[in-house]
Amino acid sequence: MAEHSIIRKLVSLVTKHEIISIGTKYFPTTPLETEYVDMFNYTQTMLMEIDKAHITTESIFTNLVRDVGRENIPENHSFYELLPAQDKVEEYALVSNIIMGSDRYMYVELSEPSYIINLFTDIILRENGEIIERSETEIVSRLMSKNDAIRVAIRLVGIGLDNGIRVRAAAGMTGAAAIERSIKFNKEVGDSPGVAFTKLGGEYALVLDTPFKLAESEPPEFQQYLFIDIVDSTNFISKYGRNKLVELMTSVKEFMEDCEGQIEGYREGGDDLIAKFPSKDVAIRAGLDCAWFILNNGAKVKIGIGRSRREAGERASIAESIHGFGALSLVIFDLANGLYGYYIPSDFTRTLCEFLTNKKGKLVTAFLVMFVASYLLAVMGMGIYGLLIVLALVAYYTLR
Repeated sequence: MAEHSIIRKLVSLVTKHEIISIGTKYFPTTPLETEYVDMFNYTQTMLMEIDKAHITTESIFTNLVRDVGRENIPENHSFYELLPAQDKVEEYALVSNIIMGSDRYMYVELSEPSYIINLFTDIILRENGEIIERSETEIVSRLMSKNDAIRVAIRLVGIGLDNGIRVRAAAGMTGAAAIERSIKFNKEVGDSPGVAFTKLGGEYALVLDTPFKLAESEPPEFQQYLFIDIVDSTNFISKYGRNKLVELMTSVKEFMEDCEGQIEGYREGGDDLIAKFPSKDVAIRAGLDCAWFILNNGAKVKIGIGRSRREAGERASIAESIHGFGALSLVIFDLANGLYGYYIPSDFTRTLCEFLTNKKGKLVTAFLVMFVASYLLAVMGMGIYGLLIVLALVAYYTLR
């Protein structure tokens, strides 16, 4: 989005936080994806970097332990980087994860036919997975999330080791991607038991070649909490009336319930609420939908998403310290070991962005740059060069 480079720099300067993108470059392939991409681009929603993520192999493994649960990672393991992740956030990859959801395919391959394939099938089904295809030595299944797929795969590898069977597993966006990742695992690491997966654009393998026992524990909960608070609700009430606020928050509450949200901490007439969601992608989608809706109804909102009520509330409060020419509507969440937010511009800001990206806006911008450059040259006693800049610019726009 080269045409947005000037706007991104201006907004970054004003907010003191880097703007990674305006809208999205993600290419939709389904009606749902098209709906979200259109909203990202129509509202010119901006991805803001609040606390930069530093993506390394070490941080990837740290996040894996956090996401899967330390009790589900065997002590004896080797961690391989098959393809390094880029140390930057790709906005279209983030949009892809938000839109497409968190479910992942898991491919499991046994080194030889064994009765444990039946046990594997039962375990996957008990974990709310779906069996897509099965043979004597292979299973293609779909689980609720990548974390679930990795956690279950580790368990299956352990059962295989106890029975003298090498088990290799891989997680992917599709069954084909999971199979391809397993093949790459075998090529890069060898015929070793373990699990291959992607994280933030990189590819990794957790190799487990000695028997292990995992700690007895319940499957970890991966719920995400969303804290939402109307900005300056007192001013909103004085402008539109309390009934309008009640109507707005009731609509938000009902929408979140329709999006699998479990409402907590809400009272009628209040300007905030907390909702619990089954996964981060669902929570972020709900947050964006609510932010777009609330802004369209004349209010601004701060939204935080986290693994606990406190974490979600703390992230919403971060929005209070981020200002443009006034308060901003922000949806703040973690990504890797960094903190990011979606900034939804007001109608005025969007109009300004559209003006600066059309031909007339570019002309005005060019003349502003010319004016500043000419002024500085005149101050330095080189006014003749400023005149040359003016003539060159006039000639350019006359002849083009």
